[in-house]
Amino acid sequence: MTKHCLMVGAGLSGAVIGRLLAEAGHRVTVLDARGHIGGNCHTERDAGTGVMVHVYGPHIFHTDDAEVWDYVNGFETFLPYKNRVKTTSQGAVYSLPVNLHTINQFFGQTLRPDEAKVFLESKADTSITDPQTFEEQALRFVGPDLYEAFFKGYTIKQWGCAPSDLPASILKRLPVRFNYDDNYFFHKFQGMPENGYTAMIGRILDHANITVTLNTPVSRDQAAEYDHVFYSGPIDGWFGFELGRLGYRTLDFERFDYQGDYQGCAVMNYGDVGVPYTRITEHKHFAPWESHEGSVLYKEFSRACGPEDIPYYPIRQVAEKTLLAEYVAKAEAEPNVTFVGRLGTYRYLDMDVTIREALDCGRRYLDTLKTGTPMPAFNVNPL
Repeated sequence: MTKHCLMVGAGLSGAVIGRLLAEAGHRVTVLDARGHIGGNCHTERDAGTGVMVHVYGPHIFHTDDAEVWDYVNGFETFLPYKNRVKTTSQGAVYSLPVNLHTINQFFGQTLRPDEAKVFLESKADTSITDPQTFEEQALRFVGPDLYEAFFKGYTIKQWGCAPSDLPASILKRLPVRFNYDDNYFFHKFQGMPENGYTAMIGRILDHANITVTLNTPVSRDQAAEYDHVFYSGPIDGWFGFELGRLGYRTLDFERFDYQGDYQGCAVMNYGDVGVPYTRITEHKHFAPWESHEGSVLYKEFSRACGPEDIPYYPIRQVAEKTLLAEYVAKAEAEPNVTFVGRLGTYRYLDMDVTIREALDCGRRYLDTLKTGTPMPAFNVNPL
């Protein structure tokens, strides 16, 4: 029997699930409150310079998931791109993540890899045997000097709180390398879509069984009009924030243009707490196969997310997790709605993980139709 399903949100989750269902013969309606598809991955050409701009901040595709890599390349050509981040700290420029060049430059050494390991261990606080906080994790593994230069100020600006208030797990995503590899990511597949993410998502949504309508907020009472709803908006928003709002960090972008090459790289972090922005992104460097005289840059400022702001980073500290558990309980009692994606599950997700979860979720729904079993509120437990 043909079903009519609603995708709330025209980002990666809604597009990928919608395409799976459409290809299986079901009707799919995609509604998005914004005036464009793509969610926070949205890209567009700047009229003045021709630069492809990542409107909501840079999105760099990296994955070890071969199926996901093949999937995105089925809708857009991905060209090679390595994310080589630099940071300005205490009046000098260094490579991130911390690598052998960073260590030698910072400490004025010429250490070999094995020497650098011993040297860094001598700087570390070995009295910390079980790091619980971001600060303890940094002090244990890189010591106070590198922590102060590269992590402390940036983290205070990014999260709006002391690193001693953040869990150690945040820093575990930032490796230390004892070689000269300055590729920020270590995944097998890395690249950028030749024509931007919006073009890719547009092709995913380009199917006869899919109808897309923009500038259309969705209310909870509309769910009854569809056989099933896949909701990629904020989970607390689905319930009208009746239990309170989950905490997020948001970003403000201050654009400026430059004639020529402003910083010679796509991303320049600023580790000093006295610099109010966390980084400057120069968007033409995200497409190194293109050539542009003019340049479009953005300073990024992180702050607490208000009711009218775009939520970026879920905070997920103790208070938020407690509130999330209450919303999860309400969601699990909600008929014919599945919560998906970064906002629907209140988790920070890279693009490849979002696509993987969307593929798995769409396939599970199709399986439930065959077996007559109910589709759960979450295909991945957000807790």
